[in-house]
Amino acid sequence: MLDSNSFLTPAQIVAELDKYIIGQHDAKRHVAIALRNRWRRLHAPADMQREIVPNNILMIGSTGVGKTEIARRLAAIADAPFTKVEASKFTEVGYVGRDVESMVRDLVEQSVNQVKQRRKEAVKVQAAQAVEDLILDALIPPVTGGGGASKSSVGFGGSLTDGSAMPESDYELNERTRDKFREKIRNGELDDRKIEIKVAQNNTPGIGVVGGAPGMDEASMAGIQDMIGAMLPKKTRKRKVTIAEARKILLDEEAAKLIDMDEVKDEAIRQAENAGIIFIDEIDKVASRSSKGGGGPDVSREGVQRDLLPIVEGSAVSTKYGVVNTDHILFIAAGAFHVAKPSDLIPELQGRFPIRVELQSLTKEDFFRILKDPKNALTKQYEALLQAEEVFLSFEDSALERLAEIAFEVNAEVENIGARRLHTVMSRLLNDILFDVPDLIGPNARIVINRELVDERLQGMVRNRDVSQYIL
Repeated sequence: MLDSNSFLTPAQIVAELDKYIIGQHDAKRHVAIALRNRWRRLHAPADMQREIVPNNILMIGSTGVGKTEIARRLAAIADAPFTKVEASKFTEVGYVGRDVESMVRDLVEQSVNQVKQRRKEAVKVQAAQAVEDLILDALIPPVTGGGGASKSSVGFGGSLTDGSAMPESDYELNERTRDKFREKIRNGELDDRKIEIKVAQNNTPGIGVVGGAPGMDEASMAGIQDMIGAMLPKKTRKRKVTIAEARKILLDEEAAKLIDMDEVKDEAIRQAENAGIIFIDEIDKVASRSSKGGGGPDVSREGVQRDLLPIVEGSAVSTKYGVVNTDHILFIAAGAFHVAKPSDLIPELQGRFPIRVELQSLTKEDFFRILKDPKNALTKQYEALLQAEEVFLSFEDSALERLAEIAFEVNAEVENIGARRLHTVMSRLLNDILFDVPDLIGPNARIVINRELVDERLQGMVRNRDVSQYIL
């Protein structure tokens, strides 16, 4: 979180991004500085904090070069609320479609979920104890009060005594039995035993907004449903589930009871305002390519830009959790700009993205490193998939070099979709193996992918002009 004193330096942020993203050093440096500046602002003199605004970033580059991945990983490093939207999905005010304010509502929703998850982790032990008590009550209902010696018939699945008089009360015997069953629950010995539990039921009726209202999107209607749901009495229903299932269901409910939702909302709004990152993809799709007004789609594109402007400049947006100020939200916009140019955006919007970064097209060497180095490399993903079947897959460097070469050539021959081409190539290479495991290729098998096998499986992929099957 941004308020941590141990927040990463720009060099450390770049090092973290390097674990997942190959190349694009300039883009990494710019986003690392932008992220560190957010921490610096929160630790600046109080009278200057409101004045320091983020330097929003415009990324320019072809599809598949890492624009979205850089923004997503940046948010993960900062443990910050993050939402990705596509500018082409927005319509200007007065038209049917998503309004630009919905991106802020999406961000706040993400922030609330993050804060709730952190709070649930903090009360996990306390909630687990409450769940254990509920499961135990379902198995061995408690006896209230004490009393003299008596014959007891308390228990699960029949009498717990031989019917003879005992020198202990029903209450004492019941507690001793509960302690034994509590131990069995903790050890997982009763996980397959079925019990009946009460679970919360969604009591919000289906609501339709007749005719709709300008600017009212799914988030607005969801807010109305939440308010109506909060006014209705809570309902529960009974379910018969195994103890293992009951533990999962009840843990979430009990943790939610221990959380103050008003505090969650306040913290979530604060996090969204000070740490939130909104990634606006396909910003080039709303760039107007005509220098003069008139009609047609260019007018609509310019309308979306003008609606975006106050959000990016800083304004107050109403959400179902409260009012959110966008002054210090970091906006990262991205686009290929193959047809339009950044200068085709309206001047006011250009001014709100002062940092421009051009991402480089990927080379054969980049493809090789993408297959080999990142923690989440495709090769490592396929190795993990087959390891689940106890089949051990490995790749020789010569095979990775050939795969990189083929991906690069197909991009040049057909359409450049960047690193996404590697998914197509790897799928083509390994599909037969994935199909044959485990029927024909059993456990403990070792498969080594070498250059010869790559050439055999992918021969003609570049030369073949009928390449439609390889296009995503």
